[in-house]
Amino acid sequence: MSTGPLTIEALMMEMQSPDTGIKTQAQPVMVTSIPHAVTGNDIMQWILQRLQITAEEALHLGDLFVKYGYIYPLQEPKNLTLRADGSLYRFQTPYFWPVQGWAADDTDYAIYLAKKNIKRKGILEEYEKEHYNMLNQKINYKWDFVIMQAKEQYKAGKERKKEDRYALDCQERAYWLVNRTPPGMLSALEYGIDRVTDPNENKVNQKNTMEFYRREIMYYQQAILKTRVKSSVSLGGVVKYSEQFLSNDPILSGCLPSNPWISDDPDFWDLNAKLVEVPTRMRVERWAFNFSELIRDPKGRQNFQIFLKKEFSGENLGFWEACEDLKYGDQSKVKEKAEEIYKLFLAPGARRWINIDGKTMGITVKGLEHPHRYVLDAAQTHIYMLMKKDSYGRYLKSPIYKEMLAKAVVPQEGVKKSTGLFGRRHLRSSPSPIILRQQEEEAKAREAANTVDITQVMSKLDRRNQLQKEAPPK
Repeated sequence: MSTGPLTIEALMMEMQSPDTGIKTQAQPVMVTSIPHAVTGNDIMQWILQRLQITAEEALHLGDLFVKYGYIYPLQEPKNLTLRADGSLYRFQTPYFWPVQGWAADDTDYAIYLAKKNIKRKGILEEYEKEHYNMLNQKINYKWDFVIMQAKEQYKAGKERKKEDRYALDCQERAYWLVNRTPPGMLSALEYGIDRVTDPNENKVNQKNTMEFYRREIMYYQQAILKTRVKSSVSLGGVVKYSEQFLSNDPILSGCLPSNPWISDDPDFWDLNAKLVEVPTRMRVERWAFNFSELIRDPKGRQNFQIFLKKEFSGENLGFWEACEDLKYGDQSKVKEKAEEIYKLFLAPGARRWINIDGKTMGITVKGLEHPHRYVLDAAQTHIYMLMKKDSYGRYLKSPIYKEMLAKAVVPQEGVKKSTGLFGRRHLRSSPSPIILRQQEEEAKAREAANTVDITQVMSKLDRRNQLQKEAPPK
């Protein structure tokens, strides 16, 4: 068993291992026998025993294996789901695993559609016909090559055994269902903010009514109109961020008073302890960079809490900290902590009641019926944004922050200067190339002036003047 990180690929390799994996065998499908097939129930049972998870989680994980194309169905090629019964499946060749990152090329897809068109004598799905015609126009310059390849592959397929031909067709169809998903079917490979489909909408069993298409058009129009950040703006933000955090980077700017890993001086750790009485000036200045820098620092939160108490809103930060403890605390105490937080901050007449809107309160109360680590995320986000937009700006202008900034310690570089990679470095900007070029030209001019013989120059001038005097007048 591997001791490294457990990935889908590692699980698939274990699943196909001759010793510890699933036993494959020839299975009857329609009028033929497919070799190296496994049942959906065998896959689920193997996942249950290997990962020690619940049956529901095992079925969901197996379903993801099929949706991502690591396993493909033999009996219902269009249905990319795992059934925990006698339904038959085969393992996809590792060359076609999504982790390989092979792009689904238009030419390959056109060859697949052309071959399918030849085999079925023009009977294709509607979306396949549209793709076929679109690709015909898009890569028309090499369409003869596409048709030739399709005919050769179709001819080679007819020479294979019937069971191999059937398994290959299922494998190929499953690959293109994953990489070129039909309309109305959510692609497992499509994720992130740039996805073109709405993952929260179930479109599989939805009827294609006029209202459905109207909402589809509206969704795509909104996606097209979505603002994009220019690369120049994005790079400018990275440069600004880097310049802002440069002095706080111990690798680029070094440690003050000295690097404890080199000098064996513990002053750096003492000055930057979590709840040190007087923090360093660099640390206090960093609180003003953004709100997340302040709230992530225990000393910053402590100072911010003093300010909030004076504004009679200290319960906001207390609630945020309680939610963090719920998310990252002991799993066995999640239910108990959730109930305590509700009684202390959310219940009617609570001792430290917080003010959140009715919609967020409704979501939170409903979630508390079955509490989990992230049940209070909506309320926590609401309070976080409230502190960020309302209290944070006033805190930076308050006497509490200014007093802390004035008292902050400015460490001086130690007597034993650190050397090596992480030593304190004095950063100097390099001179401009234009200035360097001007300096080089001036140096060359001075050198040329120093090498000129003044007596020779003067004798030439005297000879020229004498010739001008002796010349006859015109």
